Amino acid sequence: MHDVPLGGDPPAGDDWIGAGEDVLPTAEALEWAVRPGCGAVVTFCGTVRDHAEGRHGVTHLDYEAYLEQVEPRLDAVARAARARWPELGRVVLLHRLGRLVVGQVSVVVVVSAPHRGEAFDAARFCIDAVKESVPIWKRETWAEGSDWGRCAHDVRDVDEVGPAATPASP
Repeated sequence: MHDVPLGGDPPAGDDWIGAGEDVLPTAEALEWAVRPGCGAVVTFCGTVRDHAEGRHGVTHLDYEAYLEQVEPRLDAVARAARARWPELGRVVLLHRLGRLVVGQVSVVVVVSAPHRGEAFDAARFCIDAVKESVPIWKRETWAEGSDWGRCAHDVRDVDEVGPAATPASP
């Protein structure tokens, strides 16, 4: 996979996945996820904050990725979410790469579903699975230095992430 332009027209299918250095199209992702049969749309945006564990005054993050594995793993997350919550409408999984400053959006997850319970559960699963199973790493820069994020861990298989789906109530 090469750096995927994240702006422009969404895909023709029901999953919009990608990673790249473009600003993430958060408003477009939300609008695209709305479906006539889905009464719930949950959006999660992760933003760069000014601190990390033991690191105050963070000024920016640099995101790097194993690009050849990002798209297949994002696709696996979307497929796993659909297997757990078969009634999902649309799924958006977008991650930004490169240098981001405090306040910028680094990751967007949007899930539409017929009911709020499954939309919330699926969105939570998706962001957790992206963070745990997609090979994207961040380097933090703060007043006293720069180093890889302390929350780094081995990349896991998506099937090892989170609880199985539970029925949602309307």
